[in-house]
Amino acid sequence: MAPVFATSFRVLAVSVQSVGESTLAYGDTVTTVVAAVFAFVLGCVIGSFLNVVIWRVPNHISLVNPKRSFCPNCKAQIVWYDNIPIISWLVLRAKCRNCHQPISGRYPAVELLGGLAALTVVLGGAWHAYPLWMLPDLLFFAWLSIVVAFIDFDFHKILNVIIYPSIIVTLLLLVLASWGTGSWPALGRAAIAGVVLALFYLLLGFLWPGGMGMGDVKLAVLIGLNLGWLGWQQLIVGGFAAFIIGGAISGILLATKRVTIHGGIPFGPSMVIGAWVGILFGMPIAQAYLQLVGLA
Repeated sequence: MAPVFATSFRVLAVSVQSVGESTLAYGDTVTTVVAAVFAFVLGCVIGSFLNVVIWRVPNHISLVNPKRSFCPNCKAQIVWYDNIPIISWLVLRAKCRNCHQPISGRYPAVELLGGLAALTVVLGGAWHAYPLWMLPDLLFFAWLSIVVAFIDFDFHKILNVIIYPSIIVTLLLLVLASWGTGSWPALGRAAIAGVVLALFYLLLGFLWPGGMGMGDVKLAVLIGLNLGWLGWQQLIVGGFAAFIIGGAISGILLATKRVTIHGGIPFGPSMVIGAWVGILFGMPIAQAYLQLVGLA
């Protein structure tokens, strides 16, 4: 596998260099930088909301009541100036202003991930990794990936209350992307890919009882829709990457004794990370593999 990845990264480097010599999707470097900075700041703000979703939804707490965030320890509502993404955590020295109990480093980590995810999506659009009409869908999927990964890691659940609405939103955003690009066949391919990937995970569930759950199958629909719209190469690479990443994560968790060989390893995080490998690098990896085997 090492030659495949080495070749893929060389192909990616050449493609990025060639794009850099041409016109960026946003017009020029200054506009691209402004868009990237705005995306990062917005993503950090969205990341603050993702923290709310990750904690409240699995614990059956409403997202709108109470409206303001509160300390899980003393239940005191958090004032706005203590709720500025990343900065407030640093200013407060990772402690609640009211009860002085430690504030988990996960909160700024999720906020930072939200920002980096948005930054990555916007830069991917700038470098023509996908059409700009895909930005709304991929931004939504990026933030959703964070929620799914953290909840599955904590609770070993992929919640219907999150997946079902997300499938509907994704379909609407893919319709928008198809309308904007005039690529209606991509929408049909997305639907087929969603069904195919879900059936594949369903088959794995039958062959490996307890290894794959129905939550993984439903998440596969969502991933298949996104990867399928972009292309079959992205779908294949993203789907295969999930198992490579899953194996690596399992090895780390087993080595650190966070889980046992008998189970307890969530696969949702590996699925979404693999999906992003497919979205960002699926084309160059597929081309590199075809070149390696002499088919391209």
